[in-house]
Amino acid sequence: MQILRHFIFDFDSTFVNTEGFDLLLEISLKNDPEKKLKIKLIREITQKGMNGEISISESLSKRISLLNAGTDEINQTVKILKKSVSASIKRNKKFFKTNSGSVYIISSGFKELIKPVTDEYFISEENIFANNFIFKNNRITGIDKKNLLANNKGKVEVLKKLNLAGDIFVIGDGYTDYELKEAGVAKKFFAFTENIFREKVIKKADHITPSFDEFLYLNKLPMSISYPKNRIKVLLLEKINESAINKFKKEGYQVESVNHSLTEKELIDKINDVSILGIRSKTIVSEKVFANANKLMSIGAFCIGTTQIDLKSAMRKGVVVFNAPFSNTRSVVELALGEMIMLIRKIFDKSNSLHNGIWNKSSVNSYELRGKTLGIVGYGKIGSQLSVLAEVLGMNVLYYDVVEKLSLGNARRCRTLKELYSKSDIISLHIDDNPENLNFISEREFKMMKQGVIFLNLSRGFVIDVKALKKYILNGKISGAAIDVFPYEPVSNDEKFISELQGLPNVILTPHIGGSTEEAQIDIANFVPSKIINFVNKGDTSFSVNFPNLQLPELRGSHRLIHIHENIPGILAKINNILAVRKINIIGQYLKTNEDIGFVITDIAKKYNPEVLNELKRIEHTIKFRVLY
Repeated sequence: MQILRHFIFDFDSTFVNTEGFDLLLEISLKNDPEKKLKIKLIREITQKGMNGEISISESLSKRISLLNAGTDEINQTVKILKKSVSASIKRNKKFFKTNSGSVYIISSGFKELIKPVTDEYFISEENIFANNFIFKNNRITGIDKKNLLANNKGKVEVLKKLNLAGDIFVIGDGYTDYELKEAGVAKKFFAFTENIFREKVIKKADHITPSFDEFLYLNKLPMSISYPKNRIKVLLLEKINESAINKFKKEGYQVESVNHSLTEKELIDKINDVSILGIRSKTIVSEKVFANANKLMSIGAFCIGTTQIDLKSAMRKGVVVFNAPFSNTRSVVELALGEMIMLIRKIFDKSNSLHNGIWNKSSVNSYELRGKTLGIVGYGKIGSQLSVLAEVLGMNVLYYDVVEKLSLGNARRCRTLKELYSKSDIISLHIDDNPENLNFISEREFKMMKQGVIFLNLSRGFVIDVKALKKYILNGKISGAAIDVFPYEPVSNDEKFISELQGLPNVILTPHIGGSTEEAQIDIANFVPSKIINFVNKGDTSFSVNFPNLQLPELRGSHRLIHIHENIPGILAKINNILAVRKINIIGQYLKTNEDIGFVITDIAKKYNPEVLNELKRIEHTIKFRVLY
């Protein structure tokens, strides 16, 4: 015999993500000169009531005394409340339709604000229990004090009177919701923390429920997504911008942020329960790390380079990697241009002289950029944009790239590096992090350059021979240098930086900040999480650096399955055979492969036997399988 279950919801800060009465107050006080003070007072009163510090009747009376509202303000409030339904409640609307007879709202709020919102969620009026306003000439003058919910323990008394048979589950955020469990009239109390976190309340809960998905998952009830978002753990390293943290939190994920990189051992210790990892350039994600990453779905490199990640191991583990190929381009280019001007004018040396009390006003060895030849090594996203802006300043631009690239503006491609080195007044490196580029420029290359050349490296630290660079700065072959990247860089700001280039004349050293502007970091912090979230939610791999790229439309009224497997012939046939035997209709299917893996996304009809999921997981050569929605 099936046990009856009843679901008791609080309204304010649970069903909706705000306090309805507070919102009504704010609207009613729109033109009140004491608005800020009154709003502050009412929030303090609400908080005390929720924490059980004052009685419900006292809380209501104090708040009503500050109110100046009527039916017009109520209508305005309801309009906002309808848009403020908690995200996890909204996406599980089907639950309320399926269980309409077993869902109750018991709230210390007001029915006039609640009913219009819950009507859209199939909750009948007889299942809504809340306070009522008293009106005179369409203005609120008080509350119905005879209502049980206007008094202490009112929720307990209401539930007792309902005399419901079966298990009663309470989902709420306040102390009065816990009192239903404390009084013995409810089986379990679930502290709902999606919108507000009350320490005193969660200590009393049977379960902390960061979302309604978590409640459904714990109680084995159908939900709109395959896995509660609050169980997806995100680990962000190396002080990733706050915008990324907020974006992941808004999606409902757990987020841990660390301001520095982790060693391999430290990362292995933390990675086991991590679903999404965010790093910058210093954290190495090795094969050993992947061996311990049992829940890892995706890595976000909040930078351009990805050599710090073992991409092959990531692919074999079914981990999709995204980076930020465009977001900091402008920042790097602006720094390069600024440093060229500083170096060709010897600004830093002159500034240091003045700091030491030496007035040396002279134009000797100080030049304009206009008319000079800039040689760009690497004509990718950064190099090509630098080319355009340098021309605007009146420079002649030469470039070299191993791949045939379309020239922008009047830039001219050099057939050899020797040609570029011998003709350029300024050389700027913008090459990638391929290990083969170790000591890309050393003694031999410096000898090919013009006397008095200015040299910039804003690409990778290991691509230049630092000893050779120092030698040619000291003998005057290189008249100025700007270096932003180094063969070894401190793990954190607490570690001391040491380099042979320190103290050299007309040399600018910067701590790997080419892309470190607020604008670039915000762009990266929006771009990378959005790609990861699209992958987790829809299976979209566009802009992935290690997976076949798929961009998919979202199909409503279906389930989406993702199957990652070794690229062995016949896997797709096995998937489709399992679905055919189970008589499951395929609505849409997408397959992409590379030399190592196959990536299949299948949209199927809503109704199917859950055992089919286990069969798909058991297909030989499966790397990862999951239900997206």
